[in-house]
Amino acid sequence: MNPLFINALPILTKIEEAGFEAYFVGGAVRDQLLGRSISDVDIATSATPVEIMEIFPYTVDVGIEHGTVLVLYQGNSYEITTFRAETSYRDFRRPDEVKFIRSLTEDLQRRDFTMNAIAMNKDGEIIDPFCGRQALLDKKIITVGSAQARFSEDALRMMRAIRFVSQLSFSLDDDCLEALKNMGHLLSHIAVERKLVEFEKLLNGKSRNEAIRLLCSTNLVQHLPELRLYQKHIDEVVQFKTRDLSVEEMWGLLVYLIEVRADKLENFLRSWKLPVKKIREIKGIVHWLNFRLLKPWTLQAMYEAGVEMIVHAQRLVNVLRGNEPADGIPSLIKQYHQLPIKSKQDLKLTGTDLMKLLNRAPGPWIKETLTIIENNILDGQLENECEKIREWVKSCNPK
Repeated sequence: MNPLFINALPILTKIEEAGFEAYFVGGAVRDQLLGRSISDVDIATSATPVEIMEIFPYTVDVGIEHGTVLVLYQGNSYEITTFRAETSYRDFRRPDEVKFIRSLTEDLQRRDFTMNAIAMNKDGEIIDPFCGRQALLDKKIITVGSAQARFSEDALRMMRAIRFVSQLSFSLDDDCLEALKNMGHLLSHIAVERKLVEFEKLLNGKSRNEAIRLLCSTNLVQHLPELRLYQKHIDEVVQFKTRDLSVEEMWGLLVYLIEVRADKLENFLRSWKLPVKKIREIKGIVHWLNFRLLKPWTLQAMYEAGVEMIVHAQRLVNVLRGNEPADGIPSLIKQYHQLPIKSKQDLKLTGTDLMKLLNRAPGPWIKETLTIIENNILDGQLENECEKIREWVKSCNPK
């Protein structure tokens, strides 16, 4: 049993000693059975939130209306959720009403996929009323009950289905695939931020190309921000070896292949509600990718780009040319680290020094002069030493 489960065993024991049932559930159990790493564990119980708060002295109300209480125990925190049944989903995302119940099977029955409807007790015994283990063995993504019903309840489950294709290299069962083709329009009810989370997990999976192909073949791509405008180019992504690319590199490759114009790029990325920092990074990757596809790396370009952008852009160039992403990267990193300066901060002469040296007022000339100094240092025509730079400046600006 994984150490995270072992550390949480006292939680299950205390709940059972109080007369209630408690089990590990969800993704942690699934990943344990698949031999994948586990980051945290979820616990489901027949005890109500009030009863859980009576059992444990240190708790935080994080979602009591949905049956979830955070229990603080021996330096760790555990989300404990009461068995529940859910009524209709008028907004295609959240249940209109949650009803607490005492049955584990009924609780598992409301979950999305059979592989996520598996429970484990404190002795490591598996409770699997919907044949989730068989789905794991068959590498199949199967909904608990009708796929149409599950996706009608929560339309985001359609994105989750394809995300699991990417992460687990599983395939969709026929019922699930058919429902995806017919129900994609329900994604219009889902917040962009939630679509983004699933889309980036999809981009980060080892079978991302198959997942992107499914987004296109099921037409879900029509219901994702801006992508409906570029759908005819999206499936070009699957032609390339993208497996080792980062999420940011995948964004860069995607917007390059679907030909988002430079003046449209910021709005495209903003439509996904991406953080400003990530938008800036993706725009940088695309800029240097376009540069590198037209020209070789020069010392000046490497200096302006910085090592991270050099690596991102070159990895994408390699992919677009049918090579492995890492080809030639160590050599470029070595070249970069051999540059005499890496940024303006490395210059041994500042703008203030220039003003004092030439007895001139501030102005655009400072930036222009410093740029010329940088270029001369990069070209090897000038050493980055204060006195030598001062001498060079004086020789260029005789009184």
